[in-house]
Amino acid sequence: MAALRQFLSEQTQTHVDADSVSLVSEDWRLSQFWYDPQTAETVSKEVLTLCDSSDSLVRVACVACPTLYAYLKKIDPNVSLQLLEYDKRFEQYGSDFTFYDYNQPEELPPELKHAFQVVVADPPYLSKECLEKVAQTISFLARPGESFLLLLTGEVQRERAAELLGMHPCCFRPQHSNKLGNEFRLFTNYDPGTRLGGWDKQL
Repeated sequence: MAALRQFLSEQTQTHVDADSVSLVSEDWRLSQFWYDPQTAETVSKEVLTLCDSSDSLVRVACVACPTLYAYLKKIDPNVSLQLLEYDKRFEQYGSDFTFYDYNQPEELPPELKHAFQVVVADPPYLSKECLEKVAQTISFLARPGESFLLLLTGEVQRERAAELLGMHPCCFRPQHSNKLGNEFRLFTNYDPGTRLGGWDKQL
């Protein structure tokens, strides 16, 4: 009972502080696991590098990765971001928040269709069905033929990520604040060169 009371108390906390980045507490019932600071900063810097490579305003979609949203806003408050997330606690982000249920992959505001040059997604589950539906969402959001896609998910999804989205794993290995047993990878649809450790060429 004491452990249950402690857990419920933690869930009612509004924010926790992770290296001065304010986040709501993880909810394991929603399969939420926040990135550790190094992972959040590394992926954020990659996204900002992609934004800087364009002469025009770049819009970024963060699909089920609120840690990344929070770090991007901290590093560059002017970056154009949209967080798509099931957890309505993130409505605190105002117009940057869009409710998202991966079971309804394209039930999104029409103005978001093909509106983003950078799309980062972290499917909440490692199932085949979940990745297939999140891939539908990515295709809905991304500008056809001219978008940078980043996917954070388990190593077990390597072949499926390549098949569905033409993505390859990078040598950089994402980590979470609460260490997870599953091996996580970062996949991209573009060659990052020497960034992110480059593409992992091993089979």
